[in-house]
Amino acid sequence: MTLTAEDHQAAAAAIRATRARRARRSAIIKHFFLASCTLIMIYPLIWLFMSSLKPDNQIFGDLSLWPSAFQWNNYPEGWNGLYISFGTFFKNSAFVTILAVIGNVVSCSFAAYAFARLEFKGRTILFALMMMTLMIPYHVVLIPQYLLFLQAGWVNTYLPLIVPKFLAADAFFVFLMIQFFRQLPRDLDEAAMIDGCSPFKIYWAIIIPLSLPALATAAIFTFIYTWEDFLGPLIYLTDIHDYTVPLALRSFLAQDSVSQYGQMFAISVLSILPIILFFVFFQKFIIRGIAMSGLK
Repeated sequence: MTLTAEDHQAAAAAIRATRARRARRSAIIKHFFLASCTLIMIYPLIWLFMSSLKPDNQIFGDLSLWPSAFQWNNYPEGWNGLYISFGTFFKNSAFVTILAVIGNVVSCSFAAYAFARLEFKGRTILFALMMMTLMIPYHVVLIPQYLLFLQAGWVNTYLPLIVPKFLAADAFFVFLMIQFFRQLPRDLDEAAMIDGCSPFKIYWAIIIPLSLPALATAAIFTFIYTWEDFLGPLIYLTDIHDYTVPLALRSFLAQDSVSQYGQMFAISVLSILPIILFFVFFQKFIIRGIAMSGLK
């Protein structure tokens, strides 16, 4: 039996329709799987928000996610729940975080530029020592650092939380920027040197403008790490007027009376909003910075 051109076209159309149905089915399954994973990952945030709208006696006693009665008063009461307004703690966290971001970006970019673009004796050894610090747990150097800052009179000040950021203490960000700087053509440095540029001029006029994705990535991660840091302020800050937001949230957990979980959860929701907003607005910089620096 000889097939006509119409039969071939009908068979081809049937094959295309079958492939389209399979593609749609595969896309539906894939999106359902990704949506399920997303729901599992954000469920703690949903539970936190819903619990912030419940009375204290229903947060752990009622298994339902949806509140039986919305307790909107948790937010204003939590904001003024301590004898100090939480606006003070937000200002303290913003002050420490902004200075930490500025110091980390400037100092780490300086160190990365030296390792990636300059030639000097002992560069390989110093780079190896810097990378070894990545494998040292923070708790190992915690007591020596505290004794050092105590002798310097820096305890109960913000200096232990800010000054190390201006000394390129975060080797991870130095390494990230090194990988990015090494991808930039060295012809740019040579052309600038011919025009009479100094190493600092090359760094400021050429390297920095071309490295904005890496700098933005370091700034965003530094913001996140510093804003949510609890251990550092817990060790070095003793005056409640100097507390940051994570440390102030602990004050809602009373050891000798009833803990105010509803108010604590309400302020916790407000405390994570800056992190979420930063990630939403600057996630493109995070992806570009990590991808272009080779950390895949």
